Amino acid sequence: MDMARQWEETFDADEHWTDDVMTDALEHPAEWALRVDRLPHIWCPGCGIGIGLGCFIQALKEADIGLKQLSLVSGIGCTGRVAGYVKCDSFHTTHGRAIPFAVGLHVGNPALKVVVFSGDGDLSAIGGNHLIHAARRNVDLTVICINNFNYGMTGGQCGPTSQAGARTSTTPDGNVEYPFNLPYLLAAAGATYVARWTVLDLGRLRRSMVEALGHKGFSFVEVISPCPIYYGRFNRLGDALGELRYYKDNTVVKNFASPEECDLATLGGKIVVGKFVEAKRPTFVDRLTGPAER
Repeated sequence: MDMARQWEETFDADEHWTDDVMTDALEHPAEWALRVDRLPHIWCPGCGIGIGLGCFIQALKEADIGLKQLSLVSGIGCTGRVAGYVKCDSFHTTHGRAIPFAVGLHVGNPALKVVVFSGDGDLSAIGGNHLIHAARRNVDLTVICINNFNYGMTGGQCGPTSQAGARTSTTPDGNVEYPFNLPYLLAAAGATYVARWTVLDLGRLRRSMVEALGHKGFSFVEVISPCPIYYGRFNRLGDALGELRYYKDNTVVKNFASPEECDLATLGGKIVVGKFVEAKRPTFVDRLTGPAER
């Protein structure tokens, strides 16, 4: 009888779905956190940034972080547009300056959960000095870096993570520079949580984001993402599905890998992913508000 009554209440007199049922059926799982009036987004077909954002929104829910507790900060670039799509207090800052904005927010209100969500060029090139010093100070920030190995928004130019030998719009004969190994860089600078995953491995990426959000101290999650329009096409990696198949065939999970093992300098080589650093030490605010050390 209970099931029959529930079934009757699901329909109105004309045997149409009620408004509540239709709303539940049509609402996207990420819609609660998105500014839907700004959709559709600007990202290219096959780009992995939207996947990373969707995973982040799931992680927020799992970590029980409400939108009123959250401030999202980004810089300039394709990934920098994330801040404009999430329904919270957010800052789309000047190029490379996401972290100093975020540090100011955190120090001004330590109870706020401050997340920096930006790209490899914005964070590790023009913003590189801010990145390493925030890690050195162990500022209680969560930094999510979408790494697609190039400057996607401005034409696919070579960046600090572009792999050796990679063709980009500014290195048509191949990149002669050695790229940053971001997990190694952040670990050496003093970050107390460092991880890397690809956009294909959503379960582990989501769990890592949950851990990073709950970690006290500077946490850094690198997200390897396809850029099929530029990096993938210039380097004959195939379309977006082709890049994801490459991730599937070449990803190796190795938690707490050595710096040499997690290097991504070789185009077409293995991608070592995992949680590389998890440690505890006083945060920047702890040291600001605690007794002076002598």
